[in-house]
Amino acid sequence: MLKFIQSLFIYMNNIRNFCIIAHIDHGKSTLADRLLELTGTVEKRKMKEQILDSMDLERERGITIKLQPAQMLYKDYILNLIDTPGHVDFSYEVSRSLAAVEGAILLVDATQGVQAQTLTNLYLALESNLEIIPVLNKIDLPAADIAKTKKELMNLIGCQEDEILLVSGKTGQGVLELLDRIIEKVPAPKGNVDDKLQALIFDSFYDEYRGVVAYIRVMNGKLAQGDKILFMNPAKESEALEVGVLKPALTVASELKAGDVGYVITALKDIELCQVGDTITSLKNPTPRPLLGYKQVKPMVYAGIFCKEGSDFNDLREAVSKLKLNDAALVYEPENSPVLGLGFRCGFLGLLHLEIFQERLRREFNLDIMVTVPSVAFKITLRPGNKMPKDVKPKQILSEREYIINNPNDLPEVSISEKVEEPIMKVDIISPKDFIGNVMSLVQDKRGEYLNTEYIDDSTALLHYRMPLAKVIVDFYDQLKTVSSGYASMNYELAHYESTDVVKLDILIAEEKVDAFSTIVYRDEAFKEGKKIVQKLKESIPRQMFVIKLQAAVGGKIIAAERISAMKKDVTANLYGGDWTRKSKLLEKQKKGKKKMMAMGKGRVNIPPEAFIAVLKR
Repeated sequence: MLKFIQSLFIYMNNIRNFCIIAHIDHGKSTLADRLLELTGTVEKRKMKEQILDSMDLERERGITIKLQPAQMLYKDYILNLIDTPGHVDFSYEVSRSLAAVEGAILLVDATQGVQAQTLTNLYLALESNLEIIPVLNKIDLPAADIAKTKKELMNLIGCQEDEILLVSGKTGQGVLELLDRIIEKVPAPKGNVDDKLQALIFDSFYDEYRGVVAYIRVMNGKLAQGDKILFMNPAKESEALEVGVLKPALTVASELKAGDVGYVITALKDIELCQVGDTITSLKNPTPRPLLGYKQVKPMVYAGIFCKEGSDFNDLREAVSKLKLNDAALVYEPENSPVLGLGFRCGFLGLLHLEIFQERLRREFNLDIMVTVPSVAFKITLRPGNKMPKDVKPKQILSEREYIINNPNDLPEVSISEKVEEPIMKVDIISPKDFIGNVMSLVQDKRGEYLNTEYIDDSTALLHYRMPLAKVIVDFYDQLKTVSSGYASMNYELAHYESTDVVKLDILIAEEKVDAFSTIVYRDEAFKEGKKIVQKLKESIPRQMFVIKLQAAVGGKIIAAERISAMKKDVTANLYGGDWTRKSKLLEKQKKGKKKMMAMGKGRVNIPPEAFIAVLKR
């Protein structure tokens, strides 16, 4: 018995669970490739770039979207790596990875230095009490400024110069030393194999043949194939059809013990029953307390998702529920539009998150979809004596007089609302000193409020602002890259809600309001935004046999308008000779016909998907 206990202790002491955190495009996936290659986890003949990026979309864009675990064996140690995304829109993926590990490699590109998302991911890791290993990547490039980047890292985390490792994910230089440092610095997992089973679900996906597959970190106890298991929230019994580890492909194992990172095929067919952050325990001997799980994610951007063909709604519903399983940050609820039909109101962490989501719907599920104009959530405070609107859902209600709206069409009349508050973000921008003036001018144009400036070193500044989320999500990131020649980077997080003066901007096509184009804008920018939208629609909607009126309205008052002229048909082409009155009679008849068609055409204008995309990207 003593030998068995000692063997379990040695087993757990030889496990190292860690992740890689960094700013986008600092080389996380490339470094992960070298780790897998040099540990012999993946044979050289099977190696390919970004091997842990399983989606074609990730390879095309050169970014990591999904966290991905992989187990490696090195010097009798089991190394469980979780590769994480770098973009701010996928920070929830990072936070879930951090809860499953004990250490983190803080990776910084030696050619770019410390960036905004570097700071954010570092703070997340420190909040989780992880061991931080500072690493400089891309040291083989001619543009690498190792001394400057080392100084930035030392100022950032207070480490010594000899603690910073120099590696090249491309050539493999320094990677073996990094593996040794992981074994030396990252603590072994804590837990007890003899305790009741507690396993944290940190990710999952749906397999057509085997049902829901959950990625788990076993905190206590052990889990073997055939064990009866219980999902604690909601309480659901099931069976472990198969357990194993990821190398990085699913590899069957006899059991998973405390400290292990692996997967379990759950036998569940109902996607809603396997929730990220839930605890799996033994049905026969359940633990009395679930693990803490994760904070509830708060979407930043909302948009309506609809099918071009109404008959595809059931396919859309199934696709969205499957992506929800694979994307825990996604929030959705059914929505019915008079123009677009049945669809879903979806909440996202940012515009890139929205863009990736709709691209996955098209590629993975072959769906033709339309997306409404993105909006942010506003907080409404009713005037005393007014009742809560009937269509407000319980989860939107904050108090007796306060509730949240995420759809522009739900903005109440001024007569019943005391105030409207918008989300204000804390925005951190890292920029070279030469571009500070340009950055400040841009943020000022976007209604930003300057807080203060910190200097990371002699040539790089960290600017702190508060900005309305509505201004951050549109095209601020692209403009920031433009005014800084591509050098500036940013990160943002919710600070608070603040009172604002906004109105609902309605778009009328052929004198019929199209809810899909409705948006909430600042009162002093309503004309400019309305003019932009009707101009984009004029370029996108094809001409009809009658004149199409395009109008932008606020509270029933038209503030901007355009017209798409009618297609002309030469009805006098076949006439020859005779009196001129013959032609005038035909032209008059055509004129009356066009008026009739225009009246009949109200609400019947075919709006192509290109029009929605044009307004989305205005």
